[in-house]
Amino acid sequence: MPPHVSADRAADPPPPPRGPVESLITQTRRLRGEVDAVRRETPPDDTDAQGRWQRALCELALHQLDDLDEHLAQLREGPPGSVPPPHVPRGPVIPPPLARRQEPRPGSLLSRVGSAEWDLLTDQAVWSGELYAILGRDPAGGPLTLDELPSVVHVEDQPLLTTMVTGCLIDGRPIDGEFRVARADGSLRTVHMMGEPVLDADGSTAAMWAVLRDVSELRRSERAVRDNHEALHRERHREQAEHRVAVALQEAVLPPWGGSLRFPRRGTGSLDLAARYLPSSTSALIGGDWYDAMELPGPEVLLSVGDLTGHGVPVTSGMALLLGALRGMAVSGTEPAPILGWLNQLLDDSVQPSLGSAVACRYRPATRTLVWAQAGHPAPLLFRDGTGHALTPPGGVLLGATTGAVYEQAEERLRPGDLLLMYTDGLVPRRAGTAAQQRLLALAPRFAGARTAQDCVRTVVEELGGREREDDASVLVARVVD
Repeated sequence: MPPHVSADRAADPPPPPRGPVESLITQTRRLRGEVDAVRRETPPDDTDAQGRWQRALCELALHQLDDLDEHLAQLREGPPGSVPPPHVPRGPVIPPPLARRQEPRPGSLLSRVGSAEWDLLTDQAVWSGELYAILGRDPAGGPLTLDELPSVVHVEDQPLLTTMVTGCLIDGRPIDGEFRVARADGSLRTVHMMGEPVLDADGSTAAMWAVLRDVSELRRSERAVRDNHEALHRERHREQAEHRVAVALQEAVLPPWGGSLRFPRRGTGSLDLAARYLPSSTSALIGGDWYDAMELPGPEVLLSVGDLTGHGVPVTSGMALLLGALRGMAVSGTEPAPILGWLNQLLDDSVQPSLGSAVACRYRPATRTLVWAQAGHPAPLLFRDGTGHALTPPGGVLLGATTGAVYEQAEERLRPGDLLLMYTDGLVPRRAGTAAQQRLLALAPRFAGARTAQDCVRTVVEELGGREREDDASVLVARVVD
């Protein structure tokens, strides 16, 4: 209801032309369809905080567009019959007819809008039919006076209502605030009230008008958006913290190579070693990939690469456990095949079972012999004289796949200048088939011209490291120096 500024009421404005309103209705409905399409594309995963926030925003926008469509339709129909102003001579106050009352749409944000006018001279009130529904009152009981109105307001919000009404009547301030209504059926509704004083010809307050709007669903939707936004913020903060912990743990475990290494440091048959860890391009979480090279008593050299399924701190912790166990058994003289058997049992007995793959190698420089075993992992690639091929893998299943798994072992005699490339399948996914491995084998001429193992790793990264990877990857290059 428009505010009164004097004792005279202006005539109701004519409805706007149908053309512009119809155009707005069409645009609103088209936009609603587009927003609804976005909402349907958001997967209903309650564990995804970002998805919940996106759906809440879409639903809030849909509700608002529904209500905009409804109000535009009312605008197209023209203004309803007006109620006589409260400051004209009055007869008995009779509630307006309920013929125009309509039940709100389920989930509508605006729900109901009602109006009221209170005459301070006669202490009489006029309510619209919709206001009775908002406050949960029977129209047969008649409207409440301003003194009676706080009786339907939640006890905690009664002082707020009193302050707003007093400021309007005494100081002439407009009313604009919200309070909760305790309805007879026990439900609570949130009501937004806007109003102004009605002035007599001499400028004194003669009455007060107000429009009351049920905003319960609007506030519920806004809370849902806010809560889901906060949940998303907390989840991202947790992910960032977990990422920092995982990176620190990984850096503490993996060899901190800034360039090539040479193992063993003395004697013939030494290996020029270099490695690189390549993080996933689609996930901020650290995976369970590793590479390792360690000089053993003898002197011999331990080489290994592996991958534990999953991402995050638990997986990185599991990787650190496996790598520590592998190093300890290698130092004690255990051969690669039995090492993988013990790692399989370690995963099988863990509190949080998982799967992993690995290649474990023991290199004997005196004879340039590579003794190796694998657990469901891509075989190392051997490059010699400008060509390359994959080593024939001995038998071995994934770590943690079955209890009591037995792993076979193989030997390979290397020559000076040979290059061994070991990697995890995040570099060349198995689902890509043999074509992906052929991309690595095609690097043989470039490896032949490389001076160091570090140059070879750089070549691999240039060729395969820049593409989109769904998983982490590790690559280890060992080159027989002499």
